[in-house]
Amino acid sequence: MSVPDASGVLIFTPRRDMRRAVFDALDADGGFVLLSARDALQLEALLADAPPLHVAVVGSDGSDDVRLGLRILRSFAAYRDIPIVFLVPDGPLAVAPDDGAAWLRESAIAAELAQRVRMAVAVDTTPRVIEAKADFRFAFHAGAAWVVAAADGGIIDAGAAMLRLCADDAPIHGRLLRDVFSMNDGSTWPIPDGDASACMLRRVDGVEIPGEVDVRHLVDDMGGHRIAVAFRDMRSSDTATRALSLLSVLDACPSDDEGLGEVAAMLADALDLDVVGVWSALPESDGGPSVVARIWNGPGQVEWAEADQLPLLKRCLGGEAIVCLGDGRTEMPADPLVEALGLTSFVFLPLLDERRNPIGALMAGRRRTGSDGRVFELALRAASARFSAALELRRSRDQGRERGLVDTLTGLPNRLLFHDRVDTTIREAERTGELFAVLFVDLDRFKGINETLGHAVGDQVLSAVARRLRASVRGSDTVARYAGDEFTLVLRHITKREDVLRIAEKIVQAQEVPLHLDDGSELQATVSVGIAFFPDDAVEGELLLRHADEAMYGAKSLGRNNYQVYAANVDTAQQQQGELKARLRHAERNGELRVFYQPQVDAGTEDIVGMEALVRWEHPELGMISPGFFIPLAEASGLIVPIGEWVLRTACAQAKAWEDRYGMGLRLGVNLSAVQLMQPNLAGTVARALEDTGLNPTQLELEVTESISVKTVPHLVETLDALHAMGCRIAIDDFGTGAASLDYLRRLPADRIKIDQSFVRNIGVDPDDEAIVRATIDMAHRLKRGVVAEGVEIEQHLQFLRANGCDELQGFLFCRPLPSLTFDKLLAERERLVAEGQALSLA
Repeated sequence: MSVPDASGVLIFTPRRDMRRAVFDALDADGGFVLLSARDALQLEALLADAPPLHVAVVGSDGSDDVRLGLRILRSFAAYRDIPIVFLVPDGPLAVAPDDGAAWLRESAIAAELAQRVRMAVAVDTTPRVIEAKADFRFAFHAGAAWVVAAADGGIIDAGAAMLRLCADDAPIHGRLLRDVFSMNDGSTWPIPDGDASACMLRRVDGVEIPGEVDVRHLVDDMGGHRIAVAFRDMRSSDTATRALSLLSVLDACPSDDEGLGEVAAMLADALDLDVVGVWSALPESDGGPSVVARIWNGPGQVEWAEADQLPLLKRCLGGEAIVCLGDGRTEMPADPLVEALGLTSFVFLPLLDERRNPIGALMAGRRRTGSDGRVFELALRAASARFSAALELRRSRDQGRERGLVDTLTGLPNRLLFHDRVDTTIREAERTGELFAVLFVDLDRFKGINETLGHAVGDQVLSAVARRLRASVRGSDTVARYAGDEFTLVLRHITKREDVLRIAEKIVQAQEVPLHLDDGSELQATVSVGIAFFPDDAVEGELLLRHADEAMYGAKSLGRNNYQVYAANVDTAQQQQGELKARLRHAERNGELRVFYQPQVDAGTEDIVGMEALVRWEHPELGMISPGFFIPLAEASGLIVPIGEWVLRTACAQAKAWEDRYGMGLRLGVNLSAVQLMQPNLAGTVARALEDTGLNPTQLELEVTESISVKTVPHLVETLDALHAMGCRIAIDDFGTGAASLDYLRRLPADRIKIDQSFVRNIGVDPDDEAIVRATIDMAHRLKRGVVAEGVEIEQHLQFLRANGCDELQGFLFCRPLPSLTFDKLLAERERLVAEGQALSLA
């Protein structure tokens, strides 16, 4: 069922801020006609005019007015079956009203709502009719233990996984759903359609198994009502899932005392700990070890002894890690604090600085034993790196040495320190109501300067631009070198938006003045500037920076050497996006698209084992346009489907040609977007590309972004299973950015995971990210998945990844993405060197 060109969307919520967030997300995406209502009375008046609506977005706050509005909506025959996307708070998930199964958290509105709405519009809402003897597994995620019950709740069928769970117990057939599944929230059967509802599976012999269920009400071909239930056993994966999810959010907390307390609380919640304690013991501090965070979830009040009275703490501060998991394999050491807390499993881990000297200690423990000791220990070691980094950063600030946080070329704060300052500014602004702006500054045509005049001149230009940026703002503002030729600024204490515009104009004009190079020559280097405001454009640092980046691209599209404000003129922004979308439609036919190839190398031998195909758009007027800018346009407009197929066919044909010429068996990685994965004929498209080009399916690796979930892409597992069965390999791309769980890894037929470059680039800078990389490699290997690290740029990255067992590497340290002709020369040179080496060995 195709999505209409202009889909009518109803926005219904009493909250003005939520209506605005929804409107901004959908209006920026385009292709929607938006109508909104703030209460049930306004909604009834709006619907009386019978507007053409395809989907409703409802703020699920549980109020009587929202429930009344939903009843009014369903009372109109034209909207009785309209799909609804519920928006729920970011806290503990409440059951959406009106039995809605499609929901989204508030924090994900900007990033995911447009896609969810398009999916809802595209879904056929007519009741699904199934045969009485059909295989009900289509309703479930892979790996679930399923049962099917009649309308009275009596179980009539069960899958093999459920039978295994109930082995050596009374038969599952004939039991009632209410006797088998006890819902944690007290709901009684039959419960409505829904996903991931926490429950307890109760066997007849009294054994209780914690888990969660997905529920679907179905109709057979005789009109009979069936209730399909999928149960997931959470005993083995619960701790590991929460631990892996914890790793990806630890770095979001600040490094002050409040932030460390927040990290400790998150750690206790994620690992179900009774106690967490963090001590600081910097050698240069007076007074001995001091407690900086303490969490106690056990009964009553416990008196904590002084640090000098705790023998295990003393050993830990001496650099010794003490691990007692209560599994009987280690003797329980005596300690007054452990005894007072009643702990049966605990760890004391030293917090180390970059020279591996103890600067503090982390203690965590439980009053009971568990079967998740290995994951428990790994997660705590990763968390200890977060606390170590916080103490080290505090020490650096106290001593005035922001080690590892300053760009060596320009002397400006680097990306890590910039993000820390943005987070600090946001917290202060939330308290004081301050308005501030983030600017994203990009040098125009800097690549040409580097290529024609050399990197030495490029460095002179970057240093000069940095000096001019600092001279253009106040001492209270922040100027940072974000990456390459990109600079970012935070302008604080803004009273009027016009003040920021004047500063932006000053920056643009200052850069127009010719630069005097060391050889006496002159060079003009202009900049494009994007501006985003807090809190008008975003209240999160990452989103604020992304909006400034988008505004910067708007400045480039207007001829460069100017500034643009994010969404300052919606009509202009939509016109610019419309023009780029229109040009993108003809990019393939006009020969503007390019496929570049970046090699992947074996971590041990550094020999080429594969390459990733990367699409580039060479606009005749704007030059190379970043994939981060035009890929979202392609996805929003649906153009990603034909573009993706063109990339697949082009890359497969090129890989086959290289295989015929060099016979290296190189693996070819091709990215698949969420939109492509939703195409029902994707497996057929891939099969035809392989057949037409002659490439062996085992040489093709299809990369799926970690943020793509089983819930947002229907039949994701089935599609990937079909591709895997064909012989293709599957990789999870950008791993670590989407908080994927071990359960997610198990359910997808993934051969490898690719650690996101944002973590790799911080190796040697941020101990948090180093810990995440170590834990990810270890967990992936335990799941028998290969690991490739993206963004390897310096020798330090290589040595760290090699020492921690990473399998393959990809990044600028080895090679930038290359056009096919240059990549062919690389392979030919490799063949020549191998031949020379073989000749020497035979001589």
